[in-house]
Amino acid sequence: MTKWQCTVCGYIYDPAQGDGDEIPAGTAFEDLPEDWVCPECGVGKEFFEEMEE
Repeated sequence: MTKWQCTVCGYIYDPAQGDGDEIPAGTAFEDLPEDWVCPECGVGKEFFEEMEE
């Protein structure tokens, strides 16, 4: 699965790990809730860019 990086703070969302207790491992970035925000800086999904493998 593709990782996504926050363009504001550099946080990397890794679908293989998920995001804490709310987002289970294996959740694709596209499947995150629309109101999901970066756990580091609080910006929305629109500030994330797909990382090249």
